[in-house]
Amino acid sequence: MRQELMSLPKTLAVDVARNLVMVARLIDEDPEQAYTYSKVALRLASRVAAVREAAGFAAYSTQRYAEALAEFRAARRMTGSVDLWPVMADCERGLERPERALAMAGEPEVRKLDKAGQVEMRLVAAGARRDMGQLDAAIVTLQSPELASSAVHAWTPRLRYAYADALLAAGREDEAREWFGKALEADKDGVTDASDRLAELDGVEFVDALAEDQGEDQDQDPGEERGREERGEEAAAPAREPLAAQAEDEHDADEREAEEEAEEKSDAKGEDGPSQA
Repeated sequence: MRQELMSLPKTLAVDVARNLVMVARLIDEDPEQAYTYSKVALRLASRVAAVREAAGFAAYSTQRYAEALAEFRAARRMTGSVDLWPVMADCERGLERPERALAMAGEPEVRKLDKAGQVEMRLVAAGARRDMGQLDAAIVTLQSPELASSAVHAWTPRLRYAYADALLAAGREDEAREWFGKALEADKDGVTDASDRLAELDGVEFVDALAEDQGEDQDQDPGEERGREERGEEAAAPAREPLAAQAEDEHDADEREAEEEAEEKSDAKGEDGPSQA
């Protein structure tokens, strides 16, 4: 990307780079804001492939699939790369054209993808099968050496999860539970909700402890405190803080000492003063 931006005037390149950085930073947590930044970058440098690709992913993340597909196609024309082929096929699914996604899965471009890209294409193809109501075909599509391998890669949790989800949709619950477990074992970064799906299958319900405590406070009998007052029961006074208690004790001792001195002076005057006839 840096090399592409170097073809632009320096100040323009800096502006474009700043917007692309914001796209990358916000695309997961605030897709709409990322999309806004991508449009600015696109307006500044529409002839840069990296900009078209970033705009495509920003549109894809906000489910603007037609726009995303157009940007991905433009980026592919500029670079000649096939890396975007799986996400382009998934855009076809988003546009409710699963048959086109399946057709793309059989194109020669798929053989040019690296292993991660091929797995991604398999996931898209299986999703297209499910879109068309072909559950058994979706399960077969996901069955592969990559699924059977015990090695863990970045795409492993999602592949195992998709397989488990397809099994569950087909009513094969025991097998689904097994594969959700395998997905969870591989999912160190929490990219799936495999743990929640397992808990759901096992009938485990999660309780919000904070909400439960608030509910108990609301359910408490408001007459209980009044009853205690009627019985003459008082809540125990809070213990004094140690330092405060010490200061109060010292103050009381000083007062007593001052009173004693005053009494001694008064007695002395009575003894030494002149007698009156």
